[in-house]
Amino acid sequence: DFLDPAAPSLARTLKAAGYATAHFGKWHLGGGRDVTDAPKFAAYGFDEHAGTWESPQPHADITAKDWIWSPEDKVKRHDRTAFFVDRALDFLKRHHDQPCYINLWPDDTHTPWVPSDEQVGPQPATLPEQQRKFRAVLVELDRQVGRLLDGIKELGLDERTLVLFTSDNGALPTFGGERSKPYRGGKLSLYEGGIRMPFIARWPGRVPAGRTDDRTVLAAVDLFPSLCKLAGAALPEGAAFDGEELSGALLGTPAARRQPLFWEYGRNETAFAYPQGRDRSPRLAIREGRWKLLVNEDGSGPELYDLQLDAGETKSVAEQQLELTRRLSDAAVTWRKSLP
Repeated sequence: DFLDPAAPSLARTLKAAGYATAHFGKWHLGGGRDVTDAPKFAAYGFDEHAGTWESPQPHADITAKDWIWSPEDKVKRHDRTAFFVDRALDFLKRHHDQPCYINLWPDDTHTPWVPSDEQVGPQPATLPEQQRKFRAVLVELDRQVGRLLDGIKELGLDERTLVLFTSDNGALPTFGGERSKPYRGGKLSLYEGGIRMPFIARWPGRVPAGRTDDRTVLAAVDLFPSLCKLAGAALPEGAAFDGEELSGALLGTPAARRQPLFWEYGRNETAFAYPQGRDRSPRLAIREGRWKLLVNEDGSGPELYDLQLDAGETKSVAEQQLELTRRLSDAAVTWRKSLP
């Protein structure tokens, strides 16, 4: 489905505050396999865009065919991250004296992995083919992020630019859990391996370098209010946000959440019957402080974990914490019922 343009948009909010806005990379709010009548990028507040096949306005250079990629694409899949980085740096150069907001969302570390022969070559021949391909595209992503950071510095924008590096979900495939260690599960699961992501913030002179914050619990829903705070942009009037303003954590001061976080995975037994086995989580999750509870939408199958003691979610303590389990289960089920 697509997001109703009437809903608050970070890009639109920053644009109203004087920012030039752009989206370069993957977009999954309508287009390609999903819906064909999704709103265009401008409806969400973007001045410029270069989207993938899964967007409402696929860029012709990377969508020769009606699919995620094609050997006939003008820009080959293994050069796609460079393609997006080039556009981001060009956008910054053309808007050098204006504040900018850019989504740079590369997709070549998402399956299918299609590295070039030159990129695969240095990878150990003893590894299975898929692992060699994954490592190859990961190395290329790393190289292109380096190009991005070098380019920002060459433009003289280093100390004016906050770069956030994160992801949208856990690994798939996990290579037998190797990519998710020490956490349980991966993409399509609400265990930590599916929802706990790397998060790196870089802003020379503002974000303390070389420091790890292992206390703040920050989620994607927090970015809208937090980035608006840093940008001095007023939040849309009358909007109720699920996220919290946690910009202090980005600047080096750990912050405590006031409200719990919620997750849902809309599994069904037809198209989304996976994963199976130990990584198959209940469909809802709630995180409150050190506690995380997973439960199905009918209240069945609660699992409770103390993430300070058991981040790998190896042993549920629901039976030992009956009152806490009941309270968090009720909160998760009530939240799910409140959704459209």
